[in-house]
Amino acid sequence: MENIRNFCIIAHIDHGKSTLADRLLEFTGTVTGRDMQAQALDNMDLERERGITIKSHAIQMDYEEEGKKYVLNLIDTPGHVDFSYEVSRSIAACEGALLIVDATQGIQAQTISNLYLAIEHDLEIIPVLNKMDLDNAMPEEVSDQIIDLIGCSLDDIIQASGKTGYGVDQILEAIVKKVPAPKGDPKAPFQALIFDSVFNSFRGIIAYFRVMNGEIKKGDHVKFFATEKTYHADEIGVLRMKQEPRNVMRTGDVGYIISGIKTAREVQVGDTITHVDIPCEKAIEGFEKVKPMVFAGIYPVDADDYEELRSSLEKLQLNDASLTFEPESSAALGFGFRCGFLGLLHMEIIQERLDREFDMNVITTVPNVSYRVVSNRKEVIEVHNPSGLPEQKYIDHIEEPYIRAQIISKSDYVGNVMKLCIDKRGELLNQVYLTSNRVELTFNMPLGEIVFDFYDKLKSISKGYASFDYHLTDYKPADLTKLDILLNGEPVDALSTLIHRDNAYDFGRKICSKLRELIPRQQFDIAIQAAIGAKIIARETVKAVRKDVTAKCYGGDITRKRKLLEKQKKGKKRMRQVGNVEVPQTAFLAVLKLD
Repeated sequence: MENIRNFCIIAHIDHGKSTLADRLLEFTGTVTGRDMQAQALDNMDLERERGITIKSHAIQMDYEEEGKKYVLNLIDTPGHVDFSYEVSRSIAACEGALLIVDATQGIQAQTISNLYLAIEHDLEIIPVLNKMDLDNAMPEEVSDQIIDLIGCSLDDIIQASGKTGYGVDQILEAIVKKVPAPKGDPKAPFQALIFDSVFNSFRGIIAYFRVMNGEIKKGDHVKFFATEKTYHADEIGVLRMKQEPRNVMRTGDVGYIISGIKTAREVQVGDTITHVDIPCEKAIEGFEKVKPMVFAGIYPVDADDYEELRSSLEKLQLNDASLTFEPESSAALGFGFRCGFLGLLHMEIIQERLDREFDMNVITTVPNVSYRVVSNRKEVIEVHNPSGLPEQKYIDHIEEPYIRAQIISKSDYVGNVMKLCIDKRGELLNQVYLTSNRVELTFNMPLGEIVFDFYDKLKSISKGYASFDYHLTDYKPADLTKLDILLNGEPVDALSTLIHRDNAYDFGRKICSKLRELIPRQQFDIAIQAAIGAKIIARETVKAVRKDVTAKCYGGDITRKRKLLEKQKKGKKRMRQVGNVEVPQTAFLAVLKLD
């Protein structure tokens, strides 16, 4: 146990976590030249294409220092605000963290929030200044920021470069010297924390765990706390580039267990594993259920794929514990699921993964947040979907979730950032200059306003400099109204939204004109209307495709032409009564991209 070190890497997006992890693997000889590729730990194609880490990845390395052999367990974590749940789980399985800061950009919002997570769990923080090989690195300035943030001394900050490998030896030395060995009692009953799991179609579900107390041997009879199910440990082992089986795993080890579990619901991330014969007294604390922020409906394009979509979502949930879903139905789209996500990027990634990993074709509805509706009888109803809203006459008021947003930006862009936040009904709480040209702004904002395109707009007005982090504070009453979209007088429930009354007119007009471009022309006129209750606030018409029925009349009286046109008009009217309008998938997606 003395020679084990468990640590994770935390940083903002694009500060070079995965590249530095590659150098650590090379330096310790875990990955040899032939297997080496950039972002070695990112094993999803999607992660490589986008250059972001979506999942935490665990790997074991061997390292020798002053004649002693050490085992280092590294967990590489994502940096995007939507995946902070992954980070919190990785932190729970470690004793130390490498805090990586880009020497060219300085401290960003996500760096601060991940750091607070690590400090809450009493981790030993090792600050690393990355990208020192670049010409525009500002080591003095950024070092001062780090010292202000965590109160370390200048000598504690390690200067390194993930690209060239400079400083990697110092990082490994610091890990061995500063990160404490795992605490735990090797003689106590076996107790382990599950921090991730993956689905394997041949072996069933593989759970990744960290042993807190005691030891586990191959073939032991084990029990999972939350589900109270028992299994036999068919195979246990450690995570190298490939899984390596072991016969026994002791206190402080990080590894995997395969026990032939077939159903996804039986493994919960954050659950505790123990022995059946000598169980530990209580589960490991500090695990919290994830709270989704953004909700959207996911429906199969073909109604027959409903069950297949359910099993795909269950397998995805194994690998991504922050995804939640429940069945729902819609008049326009049939049967599907109401899914909860941590943010818009998370939603986009899940959609991509459904398509790539499970070959599922899905339609996603407009994302929204959860509201609390207080009825006249003072009952509180949680509403995730505008169609679940009670009638207006039964509603006393609606409350919407508010967040505290922290935005760090260069001082040149403060005016633009403030304007954007205030337009989104934000209220400025605080403004702090971290250095002469970096400002931290704190806003109170409705979560519903940042769901659509806030992040993209923030990046474009600040030329990519501003970084953004938020957490939920509470619910406040708001003047919200339900905006319905009608096609030929029929409401399309998948397009209806809950929106602030001041923004409803604008939004309704934009949606109508967008839909007019996207809905294909039919044999009859299609009226597209936006309505609040019974009041129509905007309208566009998709004109009918018409055959030139007067072509055969050459010469003659106007009444002959009129007779043919009247006949055509009658036919179109009858058609409109029986015809129904198909809304293409692009129309649902276009609503997300409304500017």
